[in-house]
Amino acid sequence: MSTLFRDARLADGRVRDVRTDSGTIVEVADSADADAVDRVVDAAERLLLPGAIDAHVHFREPGHSQKETWTTGSRSAAAGGVTTVVDQPNTTPPTTTGDAFDEKASLAAESYVDYGINGGVTPDWEPDSLFERPLFALGEVFLADSTGDMGIDADLFADAVERAADAGVVVTVHAEDADLFDETARERDAGGVGRDADADVWSQYRRAAAEEAAVERAVEVGADTGAPIHIAHTSTPEGVDAAVAGGATCEATPHHLFLSREDATELGTFGRMNPPLRSEERRAGLWQRLVDGDVDIVATDHAPHTVDEKEADLWNAPSGVPGVETMLPLLLERARQGEISYERVRDVTATNAAEIFDLPQKGRIAEGYDADLVLVDPENATEIRGSELHSKCGWTPFEGMTGVFPDLTLVRGDVVYDGAEIVGAQAGVNVRK
Repeated sequence: MSTLFRDARLADGRVRDVRTDSGTIVEVADSADADAVDRVVDAAERLLLPGAIDAHVHFREPGHSQKETWTTGSRSAAAGGVTTVVDQPNTTPPTTTGDAFDEKASLAAESYVDYGINGGVTPDWEPDSLFERPLFALGEVFLADSTGDMGIDADLFADAVERAADAGVVVTVHAEDADLFDETARERDAGGVGRDADADVWSQYRRAAAEEAAVERAVEVGADTGAPIHIAHTSTPEGVDAAVAGGATCEATPHHLFLSREDATELGTFGRMNPPLRSEERRAGLWQRLVDGDVDIVATDHAPHTVDEKEADLWNAPSGVPGVETMLPLLLERARQGEISYERVRDVTATNAAEIFDLPQKGRIAEGYDADLVLVDPENATEIRGSELHSKCGWTPFEGMTGVFPDLTLVRGDVVYDGAEIVGAQAGVNVRK
């Protein structure tokens, strides 16, 4: 449908009419003609933003549909104003071969929002078959063994970055050096930690120094090969500073921006993620770097698990929290409170990601761009409740916090969320096709 948003307030404060047709923004003007438009939306100076791009999600298919599916994950994205997601490769099987990519792509056809698929690196990856596909970027690559199924050693990391440079794709790096983890934390907690115990031990174990060192190594390899390096989920000011110094881009997650080790005991195993929560001082420093422009994008690392899975003891519970539906609402609430500008929210959730990952049709409200649009009332703040969100896992680490949720979400001109329900077709497309 063609749509006219009458009197919409853009992130920079201008009030404009925005007209879409055939999935594209065709006019941004002081006053647009409503003739022959299928639908007119009276924005009444509500805020109109480009749809958010979440460059780091784990929608869990194939292999772990009890946690999330492309259908449920994309519903959650749409209800939170996210119109494009990038899925990471640590599924079962991992997206390290062409066949695995094709299997995931067939499942992603059930998405309500547009998507990219990252390929990953393991000792048995198949770069030739993987790079033949419409790859979004290289993927979430670890710097050392023992960090999970996607873990690789330094030599393989360097080889992967060199191949990525030749292929002209961005390398997204999970920067933690497992050699610097504090094994004495395990020894101090030999009996295992339950949800009601001192869950802060996870932050003691995966200490901040492991991130900074890994970022420095990653940007050094990137400089040697000429590959663009993007640091995933930087959780410390030191990690951000190392990325900036090395010429890499970086992202921060909502859980590292809004939660700290002071929340660890209350969250218990539901607050276990990689990298872990950091001190309140480091959280505040990370937030300031976001406001100041050193953090390029906010991405959620949306990694849902079932309640039963998370209720294991700390050393056996899986890492990760959901977040795709609450990222933009949490940031908009901080903008409502005057802690960050709406322009900065627009940039870190949409514009910058489109530039980093070369999506020339996404991330802006301008003529010729995809009509990925989110209409919100900045004053309509509500309490976040996990039971009311759309992720299959049914919980959130941000329970009880305040967010500003969309009144409308459009993907390429079609409404997918109307402020109350998911509507429309599962018509998301691979942005690399």
